[in-house]
Amino acid sequence: MAEAPSFFASVYALVAQIPPGFVASYGQLARMLGAPRAARQVGWAMRCCPDELPWQRVIREDGTIAGGEYAPLRRAMLEAEGVPFTQDGRVAIDRCRWQPGEAGLV
Repeated sequence: MAEAPSFFASVYALVAQIPPGFVASYGQLARMLGAPRAARQVGWAMRCCPDELPWQRVIREDGTIAGGEYAPLRRAMLEAEGVPFTQDGRVAIDRCRWQPGEAGLV
């Protein structure tokens, strides 16, 4: 019998599917994994995220960008992908939230 993937591996598998120009929140990913109260654990997973994953596309539910010293880099990367921002500097998440299965998305 195969061993179930770790929670972190499950997070990474989802993050790998987020297309350019879209974002997902920590809580959204937790809900998609069947663990609606695990947003913080998603955050922990993202702190150890492999470099090849689109880590910049995972943001807070209110559209703010986490990342401490990397927040300006993350914003620049999202802007380069065409992610819209509000006047107060948050991602306009209602306009670019990743919804798997909608509009031809994975």
